[in-house]
Amino acid sequence: MALRSSYRTPFSDRSIAVSGTGIRLTFKLFASFLSVAVFLLLALSFLFTSSSDPSDLSVGNSHDLYRGGLRRSVLALKSDPLKPRLDQIKKQADDHRALALAYASYARKLKLENSKLVRVFAELSRNFTDLISKPSYRTLFDSDGNSMNEPVLRQFEKEVKERIKVTRQVVAEAKESFDNQLKIQKLKDTIFAVNEQLTKAKKQGAFSSLIAAKSIPKSVHCLAMKLMEERIAHPDKYTDDRNTPPEFEDPNLYHYAIFSDNVLAASVVVNSAVKHSKDPSKHVFHVVTDKMNLGAMQVMFKMKDYNGAFIEVKSVEDYKFLNSSYVPVLKQLESAKLQQFYFENKLENATKDATNMKFRNPKYLSILNHIRFYLPELYPKLHRILFLDDDIVVQKDLTGLWKIDMDGKVNGAVETCFGSFHRYAQYMNFSHPLIKEKFNPKACAWAYGMNFFDLDAWRREKLTEEYHYWQSLNENRTLWKLGTLPPGLITFYSTTKPLDKSWHVLGLGYNPSISMDEINNAAVVHFNGNMKPWLDIAMNQFRPLWTKYVDYENEYVQACNFGL
Repeated sequence: MALRSSYRTPFSDRSIAVSGTGIRLTFKLFASFLSVAVFLLLALSFLFTSSSDPSDLSVGNSHDLYRGGLRRSVLALKSDPLKPRLDQIKKQADDHRALALAYASYARKLKLENSKLVRVFAELSRNFTDLISKPSYRTLFDSDGNSMNEPVLRQFEKEVKERIKVTRQVVAEAKESFDNQLKIQKLKDTIFAVNEQLTKAKKQGAFSSLIAAKSIPKSVHCLAMKLMEERIAHPDKYTDDRNTPPEFEDPNLYHYAIFSDNVLAASVVVNSAVKHSKDPSKHVFHVVTDKMNLGAMQVMFKMKDYNGAFIEVKSVEDYKFLNSSYVPVLKQLESAKLQQFYFENKLENATKDATNMKFRNPKYLSILNHIRFYLPELYPKLHRILFLDDDIVVQKDLTGLWKIDMDGKVNGAVETCFGSFHRYAQYMNFSHPLIKEKFNPKACAWAYGMNFFDLDAWRREKLTEEYHYWQSLNENRTLWKLGTLPPGLITFYSTTKPLDKSWHVLGLGYNPSISMDEINNAAVVHFNGNMKPWLDIAMNQFRPLWTKYVDYENEYVQACNFGL
């Protein structure tokens, strides 16, 4: 068996040799093929790399590779043509020129015309315009992409980029300053708009306040109607005595003049004066009203005993001399222009002049307001008289006024000036030559409301004629606006005797800061201003000073629910 295994024939050895030779030949062929493949791959890679270099392949028009000295690669021609490139450069230049113009416009809007930045941005804008307008660069815009001079284009691009760089630097430096100035300007615009709204609101508020101040409360109107109803129901009970009581003309008594169309207010004046008088039987009150309120006034003052005080109630129409041929105010009221000024008192007209809005009220031409200038003729037998407004309250006995030496003066009044306030210049038009010639603009003003008049001195000085003269000159409201204080200041100029301030404390109708000590020490307190004590808008801290003299026991006052 072993002998059989080790036995080999010649034929088998030859087969093994041939098989080993075939394997070596196949390996050599594979190695050769791989080497050739790697070589070809490297050669091909090198070929593509060298062909992508623009310096090796140049193009021209048709078959010519060189034209006008311009050499460009095939790849560059396809990816970056000159015409779009020029358009892009020009667009950048136009955008930055517009940016410079925008900043210059902002600077002008922000009122920076004198600043350096405005000039710089204007110059930058001009530089872009001048650059594009150069003849050498204008040819670029007139040619097509194939005939364009690339060196010129490159120079144009270089100059544009330099200007863009400068523009951006200036914008970056100025941005903070411009932002601050813009914020300041916006804030100013906002403040101005708010001020306009505030002014408009103040005017509308003043007009609304004026309406509230001049309107008649329901309870006061009710009282007048109830009293008038009583007057009509019992005419015999309230007829006037045909014989005038001698006390009405007795110059030895203390006489008061009260001119009012407010029944309740007039009654409070009389109630407070009588209560504080030492001997009411020596006091005579002359109440003058209009024809519409005459009946109500008569009933009101006849329903109560005033501790012996005398009360005369008359209508302004009872004084026949008060007519348009004698009284300038009544004559002026017949003027169509004046009627239009007063009675077409619309909101848009009234708010044009908020300062003097209140003077558009027709009451300032009412004869009840101007009748105070005719006291010597109303009471020809009297020597002295005390004038009281219907919005005052008497807190002390006033007979001491009749003991004051008037030093030949006509009007005893409390002066209201302090510092530069309440001087004649505030009430009259000193640009008018007549006013400027006759009066001192720094002269101290005084107050109406409680005025003690020496009627004999008045007649001697002929002051009613003086009043007529100036009132006639002021028909067109060129000397003063309206009201009774300016003509009073003029009429009694240099004939007014200052009284101690404790006689008359003013401002309870508009000034909440008046001290109670000053009020308690006053003989008369005056609710001058819009916040009258009988209105809902009255100041609560001062209103009790007035309401405590309202006759709440009166059945008609109770029926009208006054004060509720």
